[in-house]
Amino acid sequence: MGKPLKKAVGKIAKSAIEHAPEPVKEKVKEVVVEKAKEKIVDHIQDKAHEFTDRLEDAREEFAGKVEDKAAEAKEKTQNVLLSAREKLGNVVEAGEEFQKKLSSSNKEDDRKVKGVKHIKGVTHIKTSKDIKGATGIKRAENIKSSNDIKTIGS
Repeated sequence: MGKPLKKAVGKIAKSAIEHAPEPVKEKVKEVVVEKAKEKIVDHIQDKAHEFTDRLEDAREEFAGKVEDKAAEAKEKTQNVLLSAREKLGNVVEAGEEFQKKLSSSNKEDDRKVKGVKHIKGVTHIKTSKDIKGATGIKRAENIKSSNDIKTIGS
């Protein structure tokens, strides 16, 4: 309906209600209240459906973003793991080459690398108590000469 028509219908309805008997007025009021309630409920339901649609769209958009970020994180993690794998492979190869060089140098020179068991510990280091003092040094009389050895033997 156009605006002028609505105004005309509204004026006619008002004048009809003013001239109508009381029971009809109450019945009209009940119908109007009922229609107003229905319109309000319909309006609220429309808004709820609109809100639900917006929420669904936002949820789908968010899920898409999360999936994209997860795929990106997965790709980065795989790249890091692959580079770590390559580096470990290089370390293993270098270790194997080092072992080959070490074993080949041992075969050629017949040298052996000393292990931990062959290294002297702190207990093997001489202290001031272990060093001979002036009384422990041999004197000229105590040194055996070649003449003394012959006399002892004969």
